[in-house]
Amino acid sequence: MQQHERPAGRRPAPAHPSRRPRVRLAVATAAAAALTGTLLSATAGTAAAADGTHAARADFNGDGIGDVAFSATGAYVGGKKDAGRLVVLYGTQTGVSSAKRSTISQDTAGNPGTAETGDVFGADSAYADFNGDGYDDLAVSSPMEDVGGDKDGGAVAVLWGSAQGITGKGVSIADAAPTKHDRWGRNLAAGDFDGDGKADLAVGNTSNVVYVLKGGISASGTAVKGRYSVKAPIQSSGEGSGPRNLTAGDVNGDRRTDLVVDGFETATGQYWNQNYLLPGTSSGLSAAAAQPLKAGVITGIADVNGDGYGDIVTGMHWNKADGGVTFPGASDGGKVWITYGAADGVGSTTGITQNTGNVPGSSEKNDYFGYELDLGDINGDGYQDLVVGVAGEDIGSVTDAGQLVVLYGSASGINTSSGAQSFAQSTAGVPGSDEKSDFLGIDVKLDDVTGDGRADLMAGSFENDGNGAVLYLPSSGAKITATGSRTVSPSDSGVSTTGDPNFGANFAD
Repeated sequence: MQQHERPAGRRPAPAHPSRRPRVRLAVATAAAAALTGTLLSATAGTAAAADGTHAARADFNGDGIGDVAFSATGAYVGGKKDAGRLVVLYGTQTGVSSAKRSTISQDTAGNPGTAETGDVFGADSAYADFNGDGYDDLAVSSPMEDVGGDKDGGAVAVLWGSAQGITGKGVSIADAAPTKHDRWGRNLAAGDFDGDGKADLAVGNTSNVVYVLKGGISASGTAVKGRYSVKAPIQSSGEGSGPRNLTAGDVNGDRRTDLVVDGFETATGQYWNQNYLLPGTSSGLSAAAAQPLKAGVITGIADVNGDGYGDIVTGMHWNKADGGVTFPGASDGGKVWITYGAADGVGSTTGITQNTGNVPGSSEKNDYFGYELDLGDINGDGYQDLVVGVAGEDIGSVTDAGQLVVLYGSASGINTSSGAQSFAQSTAGVPGSDEKSDFLGIDVKLDDVTGDGRADLMAGSFENDGNGAVLYLPSSGAKITATGSRTVSPSDSGVSTTGDPNFGANFAD
């Protein structure tokens, strides 16, 4: 999920897009521990969708149409730089736009805390119905918030859904170990890890300990069924360590949510990027049964081949050799690994690059294929489809314009031989134009925001020199189309364009 000096979370990327998105770079040397910034998570799953076979849809206002939430972590609030804002776009029969939205900061009435310089409110977020009232709620982090004497101790709030959507009303979730680590809420994931039908919340920080709040969240901000911790077999502590991302979904088909932890390996002492699957059990997540996975920084879980098991799709966008160091399993231009789910958790694994089959484009250094990804059923055939952000793709002579690649699921998995699509801002019907350092695909989201049962595509970019924008591309019912597409901008959404707001850099999952 991303790292830079001004931490803006997993995907809040560099202060300026012309500086390569280091936000999710996983470095294969001990120097990784010295990197600053935060890396957030791609989460997937709520208690209502805990089977993990279908991408979970957020519905914050209970109207039956999917909604999307995303960060503008670099936004000024009341003159305070990088205080951060959160934007929620509510789905309608014609999709999402700035016309029906909520824009929230820590100064919004009812929101715990106060907007302060450098808090990066919204850096990560995860949704589920935490209080069981039928509306999805939103857990939101401010990982750089100072809490008393705990510098950059971090803060987490749960904002309640309602018939009016996310209005800012919520509760604070107390840090489980204040002063013992930094950046509480650096990563968030929602799921049902013990299979009791109630939404749990997993919270990460800069240690290898993940804290889980069980059974939902009370009106006072406490876990209804208590809290426990689980240690992941990753680098244990220090700046730049801890989970890179947390991703939730049911991989082994037991109706309990499992958790993928993206992090650095500790066993070899080489600090290779290494991911682990922590299975859910009747008592919650189990580190004792952790299974190693292919390396990568960003992960999604959903059933791409229709066998009833959630498949683990992981992007490793860096080059095969970076700074003279060769990353195991990496490829020039970036690579996406698919590890198929199975009854024992981990099945076979296959890799996809832009040189695979008829995948659009070709593998070139710094393309960042797999910088971001998400899953959803675009054509309603029951197989989950995949969108891949190729944030560093050059379009003609335009460097780092960015591109989106859409690949469709089938009984044999992701189809790389036919049906693939690609979109850039120069694609016919897509608003805007290819510009240097737009990094289209810096984040992506597949969700049904029209209520037709088909997943539509939203994609973030660093449009207009870091202001950011969200591109909406609807499903035609059979595929993603540019017909009816539109761009949502910060200036139309109540977000100041002073500085680098990074509007749309990190979607809630």
